[in-house]
Amino acid sequence: MITLPPDYRPSDDEEFMNPQQVEYFRLKLLKWRADLLKEADETLASLSEGGIHEADITDRASVETDRALELRTRDRARKLISKINQALLRIEAGTYGFCEETGEPIGLKRLEARPIATLSIEAQERHERMERIHRDD
Repeated sequence: MITLPPDYRPSDDEEFMNPQQVEYFRLKLLKWRADLLKEADETLASLSEGGIHEADITDRASVETDRALELRTRDRARKLISKINQALLRIEAGTYGFCEETGEPIGLKRLEARPIATLSIEAQERHERMERIHRDD
C-alpha cells in the first residue's frame, strides 16, 4: 500500500501512471463515490420522511417539483457512481489513465478534471464529431 504525502499532486515530470499517481486517482475516485453515496442517503432520508402535507395546491406542486428534480439528480449520481466503479476496476486491471481507443495516455489535466475519462481529448473530439455527423442525418 502506498502512502501519499498530503500535498501530493501528479505532475508531468513523473512517469505517467506510476504507483503514486494511480493511488492519487484511486483515492480521489473513492472519495467522490463516498460523497455521492452520502448525498443519496440524505436524499432517501428526506424523501422517506412522509408524504406531502401542503394544503395549498401551489405549495404542493412546488414540493412535488422539488422531489422530482431531486430524484433526477440522484439518478444522474447513480450513473456517475457506476462510472466511478468502472474506473476503479480499470485501476485494478492496470488500464486506468490510458485511452480505450488508442492506448495513449489520457493526460493528467484531463484526468484531474474528469477522473472517469476513458478517452483522450483527441479521441473524445473524434467521437463527438461522429455523433454530430450521424445525428444530423
